[in-house]
Amino acid sequence: MYAYYSICILHIIEKNAPQPNRKARRRPRPTSHQPKPPAGPLLRTGFSPRQLLCRFHKLLPLSLVKGWLALADKDFYERAFTPLITLWYLVFQRLCDHHHLSQVQEDALEGGADRLSPRGKCLSRQLRSEATTSFSDARQRLPLEVCQRTLRHIAQQTHKAFEVPEKFGLKLGLIDGSTCRLRPFGDIPKHFPPHRPGNCKKPPYWCLARVVGILCWATGVVLDSAMASPKISEQALCAQLLCQGCWPGWLLAADRNFGVYFVGRALVAAHAQGLLRLTEVRARKLAGSEGLKLKPGLDAPINWVPTRHDQCPEGLTRTPLAGRLLALRLNRAGFRAFTLYLFTTLGDPRQYPASELAAIYGQRWNIELCFRYIKSQMDLGLLECHSAQMARKEWLAGLIAYNLIRWCMGAAGALAAVPLQSLSFSRARELIVGWCFRTSVTGSSASWKRLLTRIATARLPKRRKRRPSEPRAIRWFQKDVARLEGTRAAARQKLARANAKS
Repeated sequence: MYAYYSICILHIIEKNAPQPNRKARRRPRPTSHQPKPPAGPLLRTGFSPRQLLCRFHKLLPLSLVKGWLALADKDFYERAFTPLITLWYLVFQRLCDHHHLSQVQEDALEGGADRLSPRGKCLSRQLRSEATTSFSDARQRLPLEVCQRTLRHIAQQTHKAFEVPEKFGLKLGLIDGSTCRLRPFGDIPKHFPPHRPGNCKKPPYWCLARVVGILCWATGVVLDSAMASPKISEQALCAQLLCQGCWPGWLLAADRNFGVYFVGRALVAAHAQGLLRLTEVRARKLAGSEGLKLKPGLDAPINWVPTRHDQCPEGLTRTPLAGRLLALRLNRAGFRAFTLYLFTTLGDPRQYPASELAAIYGQRWNIELCFRYIKSQMDLGLLECHSAQMARKEWLAGLIAYNLIRWCMGAAGALAAVPLQSLSFSRARELIVGWCFRTSVTGSSASWKRLLTRIATARLPKRRKRRPSEPRAIRWFQKDVARLEGTRAAARQKLARANAKS
């Protein structure tokens, strides 16, 4: 359904536009000498491959990590796993196919992070055991704020290294939310309660965490993210995330789940411009409050006055929100027509035409693809952690690893003049992991150029046939063992009683 809406939005045909004749509607068949339009925006960079390699090495700088640690409440003394090495191996762990601590220990013993050790020390010589206890304790000591600041730092460095395409002179960001599963270990059920469906007759087992992210439309890099209990709504979590930072020069787009008053108020407080889709009921109420009739073609300035049911972020006043209400009728041959309702804080209809705003909102579907890569390719849909704090660190470490992959894809696309959306994310991840294993931490300029060339040539297949619509469901595979009924503790006691005489 989301894909259907996005396809329709990107092919806007106004209702009262004159219809061309049958001959004029026929498009010429593409020939070999006709250039095909690019699959997405092209990134540009003024740096050479060698300079990009230097900037890639500075994405996790030691000086910044030391500054962030100075802001922490506790003191740190020198250990074998320093904070910088711990941060790198958290990311390295998420890049590997099997996210086991043993892979980190093996790479450390082979000298994979010796160049990150302090002067006069060597990590591979300090480690004298195959046990993973030292790294496990080190990642628990690492403050969560370091992971959060590293994620934001990589996003900032990405926009400094590449010339990101803009819309109306604004950088386009996309907002959306998702969930990830957790096992009920430690204090996880306290912070992330077990998921309880409406028709569940059995005690739940899986815990659920709600996540919200802000992603860049052009690069796919995660700008910021937050994780909270499912008791907190996506709208409230998004408002908290916006209030924590400042977003001048950004146009943030979100679907109708975020088309509420206090998300718009949080956008204004963060100095960002907003493009929110509204439900028909909310759009009709807004139009009625201004004495307007909601019909296709409506483009009118409004003041969004909060009602007694509308909430407001903490610390902000409930003042009217100035903006525009848009109602666009979208049609495309072979698809059902529908009306799109948008609210935007961009007030000038001449400078920001309604048709272009609708086309910009059509790009919102890209965040769904990015979340699919994050949850499937980076294996963040299920986190194997034993504490809530570690679950948050694992989530942020996975996003940092995802951003590093996106950074390399951006460098490869910018040097080869290839759209980023046409590159294969899974293949780029495999190439980067192999490069990290072969070249340790730093790597040479020749291997870096070879890596970017291989990423640029690993493109997504061009499908000749249209893919059929698939049901949004998961196939349940029947196991060859009995299902677990009740808790594991009760099952162990039952098993012990059954095998007592054997």
